[in-house]
Amino acid sequence: MKLLSRIKYINNLLETGEVSCVELTKKYLDSIEKENKILNAYVKITQETALKTAKKVDEKISKGEKLLPLEGIPMSLKDNMSTKDIETTCCSNILKGYVPIYNATVWDIIKNQNAVLLGKTNMDEFAMGSSCETSCFGGALNPHDIKHVAGGSSGGAASSVAGNLAVYGLGSDTGGSIRQPASFCGLVGFKPTYGAVSRYGLIAYASSLDQIGPIASCVEDAAIIYDAISDYDSKDSTSRGSRTKTANSLNKCIKGIKIGIAKEYFEGIRDDIKSSIQEAVKVYEDLGAEIVHVDLPQIKYALPVYYIIACAEASSNLGRYDGIRYGYRTSFYSDVDDMICKTRSEGFGKEVQRRIMLGTYVLSAGYYDAYYKKAQKLRGSIVKAFKNVFDSCDVMLAPTVPTTAFELNFTSKDPIETYMTDICTVPVNIAGLPAVSIPCGFDDKGLPIGMQLIGNSFEDAVILNAAYQYEHQVKNKIYKQTDIGVRI
Repeated sequence: MKLLSRIKYINNLLETGEVSCVELTKKYLDSIEKENKILNAYVKITQETALKTAKKVDEKISKGEKLLPLEGIPMSLKDNMSTKDIETTCCSNILKGYVPIYNATVWDIIKNQNAVLLGKTNMDEFAMGSSCETSCFGGALNPHDIKHVAGGSSGGAASSVAGNLAVYGLGSDTGGSIRQPASFCGLVGFKPTYGAVSRYGLIAYASSLDQIGPIASCVEDAAIIYDAISDYDSKDSTSRGSRTKTANSLNKCIKGIKIGIAKEYFEGIRDDIKSSIQEAVKVYEDLGAEIVHVDLPQIKYALPVYYIIACAEASSNLGRYDGIRYGYRTSFYSDVDDMICKTRSEGFGKEVQRRIMLGTYVLSAGYYDAYYKKAQKLRGSIVKAFKNVFDSCDVMLAPTVPTTAFELNFTSKDPIETYMTDICTVPVNIAGLPAVSIPCGFDDKGLPIGMQLIGNSFEDAVILNAAYQYEHQVKNKIYKQTDIGVRI
């Protein structure tokens, strides 16, 4: 029996008239009203928008018209994607009250498919964090155990899907911000090749690293969403679109496929996570895949390279928040310079300030060559190392995160240890490669463990197919629904 696509299942319910889109939407909104007080997955509920769209879908069904893949499907959107006439804050005090006058391209695409937007989801402030706890609204909780975080920065998106408060969510991934919360919450999180999905309307953290992608309950749903949003967009200078559609090519045999494993990815990884990954490797061997051991020593530089480049770009991108044009402005100041200084000090949280200062430092005169320029050179060597690895394998397999979901407030106790949890995810962003995190087990507390499959540039279909084959081989062991939210 195949793992059921929730998107296809709901699409069938709507088209056969077993449930109306308005009824379905109200179920989700009712569950959000009840459960979001606990999970804090959403920071803004868009009830009016959702019901208006649902009525349009029901009208279309009544005319006997066939629905588009994402039409009528209740979903969530991370709060760093611009939504015209709907507040978009990046979960920062400095953007509270900001209402965009345009839509992000990805929202335009699925809005035109009549996707039902339930609300904007919680996130680390300006996507800077690994636990969602830097949000000015407080962090999103993990539906598997609310004493633990949902992950970051797309924690609200993952919490909404794992808590059955949305069928899928769109998040953004700068250094693992889709894959890490997906791993923590037992979901599929897909970070596409850089440039495959338009970044237009995504409020930037680090422009050369940011990428939008789906968080869903299964690989097929992630593929359906990716196919919908991966169009070329002339408004994004880095956009190239997808080379191929993925959802229709998920059932390809992987016998003979070469899966690369680099020992460097397993250094400092918890034993129970290593064990789960090793079990996954055996599954692939049973499916006929060939395991190839590869060397990737360059990834030991990935974390410092990532934080130098990301913070440098953040320092530049966040320079626009000055209190003059939009967003928060301090109430008391003596002149323009004092106003800007106070506005930024009061509006940005500590983690954002920390990264802006680090970025400003590495870009400053006297330190540019020692840090930023050197990081860019090392980035080139990491890109080249991955290219060499993919000469000997088709897909790489690695842990997604060295641990399972943190307990609440862990980040404030040990921020350096929190930064280290990005060690397995950031190399992919540095190289601009596609990667998908899928569940592969549970720890002794019942918290999900995730593994990631990494592909060569624009080989998104290859890794999604490999993930799909594994998923359907072990579906009953690795997928566990939470007992909250809408049950369909």
